[in-house]
Amino acid sequence: MENKVGWTVACVSEFARRFNISVKSSFQYLYLHGGIAFLDEHYEAEHLLSFDDTIDDLALICEAKGGALQ
Repeated sequence: MENKVGWTVACVSEFARRFNISVKSSFQYLYLHGGIAFLDEHYEAEHLLSFDDTIDDLALICEAKGGALQ
């Protein structure tokens, strides 16, 4: 569980860096548009990918659920 939490925090931080937003805004956006739930549900597969691939997946998931970050 500890690894999952640390990995999730790292994903939120990397998402913030990619889209040039604060970590707080990143978390709020991911939570609102299903990204956090996606990370939780698909941890077993996603944590094996690079952060770049995971952030790409998050962007697609959130966009499909109404998110608009580009």
